[in-house]
Amino acid sequence: MATRIGRKTSQKKVVRFKRKKRIRARVEGSTEKPRFSVFRSNHHLYVQLIDDIKGHTLVAASTQEEELRSKAHGTIEGAKTLGNLVAKRALAKKIQNVVFDRSGYLYHGQIKALADAAREGGLKF
Repeated sequence: MATRIGRKTSQKKVVRFKRKKRIRARVEGSTEKPRFSVFRSNHHLYVQLIDDIKGHTLVAASTQEEELRSKAHGTIEGAKTLGNLVAKRALAKKIQNVVFDRSGYLYHGQIKALADAAREGGLKF
């Protein structure tokens, strides 16, 4: 993972990239157990189920999609809705077991709500 960090990158981002690198050293997704990867921007959440062996995205969803756009997108409620949607799409593709990759974000707030909602939707972490 060759993430390039420029001179003007904040210390907070640098610490998150270090955390992300440590996590990715241990977490790897496969076809049977894909990686549940999360990205959080200032306004939206993005989720992908990734098969790292083939390098393919199996399922993807974000709060920018038409069906989630009207709901509270950058909040805990939006994260819960997104978690349920991802779980529904994964179960439709017969994916039940996943490996959670929080991408260096703390397991708190939106990330925790997303993971809990995906578990309630039927995914096993």
